[in-house]
Amino acid sequence: GAWAWLLPQRAAQARLMARPLPTPASLVTAPPPPSANQNLAGFYEVLGEKRYAEQQVKVLFDLAAKNKLTLSQGEYKAGYDKASRVSTYQIILPVKGSYQSIWQFAMQALSDMPFASLDEIGFRREAIADTTVEARLRFTLYLKDGEP
Repeated sequence: GAWAWLLPQRAAQARLMARPLPTPASLVTAPPPPSANQNLAGFYEVLGEKRYAEQQVKVLFDLAAKNKLTLSQGEYKAGYDKASRVSTYQIILPVKGSYQSIWQFAMQALSDMPFASLDEIGFRREAIADTTVEARLRFTLYLKDGEP
């Protein structure tokens, strides 16, 4: 009985092994890498708009409240890089809350604003037993003027 089952299985396997392999032309080829101009255009597409910088600060304040953080008044500094034609808006935010909430806030901010960078973060705790941590976060928003 085993031979009756095994022989057809062996024949099917031999037919499968006898098939030729696909030729390289029929395989999927990767698309060519983007050109420098396409990369540059993609970079400028991701930038935020300068005219909405204050609204982005509001987004940060809303995210801090959502994460149950106490947010003191921040410091703000605008700048411009002539070589790349990109405006920057630096934001320093002192916050208080749990360590986990501070990290959640920072990661959500970066996720919601892909044109932002978290340049610096510093933590301070008064006593080891304190559950509340003070942190100072420095974000930079990279912005375009909004003109094509």
